[in-house]
Amino acid sequence: MKILFVLEYYLPHIGGVEIVFKNLCEGLVKKGHKVKIITSKIKGTKDKEILNGVEIERVRVPNFLSRYFFSFMATKKVAEEAKKFDLVHTTTFTASRPAAIGAKKAGKKVILTVHEVWIGKWNIVTEKNKISALIHDKLEKGIYKQTFDKYVCVSDATKKDLLKLNISKRKAITIHNGMNYSPWDSKKYDSSIMRSKFGLRNNYVLFASGRPGTSKGFEYLIKAMPLIKKEIKNVKLFMILSKSKAYTKQYKKLVSLIKKLELQGDIILSEPVKYEELPKYVNMADCVVIPSLSEGFGYACVEACSLGKKVVATKAGSLPEVITGKGKLVEPSNAKAISQGVIDVYNNNVDDFGNKKFMWADNIKKYEKVYKEVLNEDS
Repeated sequence: MKILFVLEYYLPHIGGVEIVFKNLCEGLVKKGHKVKIITSKIKGTKDKEILNGVEIERVRVPNFLSRYFFSFMATKKVAEEAKKFDLVHTTTFTASRPAAIGAKKAGKKVILTVHEVWIGKWNIVTEKNKISALIHDKLEKGIYKQTFDKYVCVSDATKKDLLKLNISKRKAITIHNGMNYSPWDSKKYDSSIMRSKFGLRNNYVLFASGRPGTSKGFEYLIKAMPLIKKEIKNVKLFMILSKSKAYTKQYKKLVSLIKKLELQGDIILSEPVKYEELPKYVNMADCVVIPSLSEGFGYACVEACSLGKKVVATKAGSLPEVITGKGKLVEPSNAKAISQGVIDVYNNNVDDFGNKKFMWADNIKKYEKVYKEVLNEDS
């Protein structure tokens, strides 16, 4: 098959969505399919190139609000290229418009991967003001006014939210993201080395990491620390938070909260590390906390569980689906619930969530099946 992907960003831009499509696209190429990506051009990238067998063409867009310009400026290119391919595959959010319109002009089927549905939640899971939240809510609704032949959700939780928008059940399917388990093997790391490095040999170590956006719920974890300290005297929270310019305001807000609660001696804010270095940091924890308000798939949870760590995660989004091993699920947006979850884990009062695996081979195989089904619908 020949599949044209329309993605807002692609490598070297790094994020969860980019990692998902890198593995899918390269996996499809290895299985003999032709894959091309149309994406936005970012600084330092070529207009055209081939990476690991994947053909990439980047559309030049203004640096200012580039993601929104891409939504309009990529349509013509998609319509031209789609004629050469069997179908078009895109994703939420801004790439969906040029993909849907371009595919329609070319007379091709189009598939949408849905990571999260934030309609009605923008004012809760983001830091946007009321007006901005209303605008983004309307923009997101616009995605689902377009026609797609299949909606692939990365979790059952996302699918449940999607179906509330009156999307046909026949068109919606769940395909969980894949996971590269190789780096997340506790046998590869000596936790005592990292604990000694940060003076944590005699502490009960909590760990949390990610971007400091509102949807990640870190403020509730920080607010939970005074309650946790009452029961676990030697507790320390080790946090690795992104310092991306996009989250400068949110990062400073969390730092201010730590100072306000006088937790400077109880919380270690570490500098961001490369992804390949992250497992050895997570591995030094006694308990990993995922305090999210929303999660489309929840990689941080899957990664921690892969290392055999006990996890306290909220019941937000997909987290109840992806958590494995031993841990606790707690209510989101609730510092008291998080603190109790941590205390329960400390006292070994844990639940067993079984052993689930999310393999890339399964992910790719399921996408192949969807492609074939969509292409054969009119046969």
